[in-house]
Amino acid sequence: MSAVSEPMSPRQRATWAVILGVCIILIVIRCFIGEGMGKVYVEPTNLQFGELSADTWKSMDQSEFATFVASNPDAATEQWTQYDSVPPSAYFEQQQQGGGGSIFLSWPRTIGLWLAAFFTLAIYSFLYRDNPFYKFAESVVVGVSAAYAMVVGFWDTIVPNLIQRLLPQFAHDHLTPGMTLPTDAAQFNNLIFLLPLALGIMLLCRLVPKGAWMSLWPLAFIVGTMAGLRIVGYTEGDLLSQVRDTISPVYVPGADTSTPFMAVWTTIWSSVAACLLVIGVLCCLVYFFFSVEHKGAVGGVARVGIWYLMITFGAAFGFTVMGRIALLAARFEFLFDDWLWLIDPNQKRALVETVSMLMCL
Repeated sequence: MSAVSEPMSPRQRATWAVILGVCIILIVIRCFIGEGMGKVYVEPTNLQFGELSADTWKSMDQSEFATFVASNPDAATEQWTQYDSVPPSAYFEQQQQGGGGSIFLSWPRTIGLWLAAFFTLAIYSFLYRDNPFYKFAESVVVGVSAAYAMVVGFWDTIVPNLIQRLLPQFAHDHLTPGMTLPTDAAQFNNLIFLLPLALGIMLLCRLVPKGAWMSLWPLAFIVGTMAGLRIVGYTEGDLLSQVRDTISPVYVPGADTSTPFMAVWTTIWSSVAACLLVIGVLCCLVYFFFSVEHKGAVGGVARVGIWYLMITFGAAFGFTVMGRIALLAARFEFLFDDWLWLIDPNQKRALVETVSMLMCL
């Protein structure tokens, strides 16, 4: 059963209305201070390429490209315009010099910036309580992520691993023109890929109630195959590596031999670390050995194992929290730097503009 949030009371609706009104007023005021806020400027760059030989292309500037076309009228060429984001300070300098430059405001990227700010604030609004803005942002994130994963899966998995092998000519003509067509013998060997095609179609039968039983076969194949692959990977990557590190010598020569003191010092610390590793592994194994009651010496060793486990879990949790704090700081920097233009840690805008804006505030 899906959890249904309680409807907001009139007081909560009034609170949200006041908060939104204040935010909108502050944003409107900020838009008219200095050069405004939340703008993305771009500079177009013309790119020209000429084909010197088969599958060999060269990037050329405007004059070199014109000379190449004049001397090689039948050669293949490609050219397009690339729009690169530039800091607002470049646009401000262009305007101070009288304008007329190539830098201009990009409305699509500016709208994207404002949408990113809106969705960021909508997600953070859940800190107060569940609300329509959060639900809308959550639905958009889930929908866009699912669509993106589907498109990436089609082009990165289905096209190269299935369509290019079973229908190479069709893939070459309509999907991936740059692919190399296989020989007749290789194409005959690719018929084995009809098996995953059949399993994929059977998996889709889960959408049909009467044919849902057919999806159990490919599902069992997927689970069994992945379990076999994972157990081999975990055995080699985790179990064997931990066993190898545990049975390493407890005496480890120091890596820093620049001076006799540093050689002795690094040797001591490396050996102590190796001893602590062995002691920790043995104590943790004793803690999880429940055939003997944890009393006396066994209980003391198990207690040391608990300390090792708590230190490990605490370090892992702290590392996770710091990673989330870093993400939070990045979003705050996006809001205050890229959107509101209240800070400028990377000097992307003119210093005079930042100072004048702060004085107006």
